Amino acid sequence: MRKYHFLIAAGVVVLDRASKWLVAQNIGLHDSLTIVPGFIRLTHVENRGAAFGLFSDSPSGWKVAMLILSSLIALLVVSALLWKNSHAMTVTGFGLALIMGGALGNLWDRLLEGHVTDFLDFSLGGYHWPAFNVADSAIVMGALLLVIEILLTKPVEEKKPEPAKQN
Repeated sequence: MRKYHFLIAAGVVVLDRASKWLVAQNIGLHDSLTIVPGFIRLTHVENRGAAFGLFSDSPSGWKVAMLILSSLIALLVVSALLWKNSHAMTVTGFGLALIMGGALGNLWDRLLEGHVTDFLDFSLGGYHWPAFNVADSAIVMGALLLVIEILLTKPVEEKKPEPAKQN
């Protein structure tokens, strides 16, 4: 099953890279393309912070290095969990594969460009969500799957040893 988990992660990376490339080639930096008026736009932005622009305004010179380091640590943890739980295709494995693919997609950007390209831009009424990308979406979906799995999985009851028979 490991190969399927890694294929899912690779698929996320390919989709993420392709979508970022298309946006960079077709939409100028800070320009937008309206998809659904008042709801969805494609807006080309460069995120120098964490997911959804967190810490992007931080002047720290260590910011990119810390984001890369935390991505590498997350990838090591997710890889170990996938390796341990790869005996079957489960919700947990699928969620971890999505997280791995998303983390790799954003790490790729940070290593090569020092920032992550974001472009999915949603707003509804007066509320606006920070721009994000396919990798961010995969990470969030994977995390949600893990939370759902934790909340909905019933604990396995331990069997109590039967008392020894006396003659």
